[in-house]
Amino acid sequence: MAITSTLTTSFKKQLLEGTHNFKNSGGGTFKLALYTSSATLGATTTAFTTTGQASGTNYTSGGANLTRVDPTSSGTTGFTDFADLTFGTATITARGCMIYNSSATNASVATIDFGGDKTSTAGDFTVVFPAAAASTAIIRIA
Repeated sequence: MAITSTLTTSFKKQLLEGTHNFKNSGGGTFKLALYTSSATLGATTTAFTTTGQASGTNYTSGGANLTRVDPTSSGTTGFTDFADLTFGTATITARGCMIYNSSATNASVATIDFGGDKTSTAGDFTVVFPAAAASTAIIRIA
């Protein structure tokens, strides 16, 4: 079992079909779900799944809504990002996560490996996103 950090192949195709809208005004609802090391997530992941999903205190199946950063560009790179997401007073262990569009039949966008198990015990479990910039944003097309 493994989690690979990648934009999913189905997401790339769906971008060309106009499935995903990341704009703050009128855009879709994007969520982040946490997964354990037993999950298999990567380029071929097409949609949110409960298989291998983390569970624990103050974590709800399906994860939580993300706050979007309006898409923009710099040079030849278009990008978007999200605000950091905190699961408060959570007792949970996760190896990675999936970003998915719950407005588009739970279509996967990206899978992210944390590089090891991350744990909180009755504390904040925070997923910190990189800066919204052309070379660092979580979703960027160069």
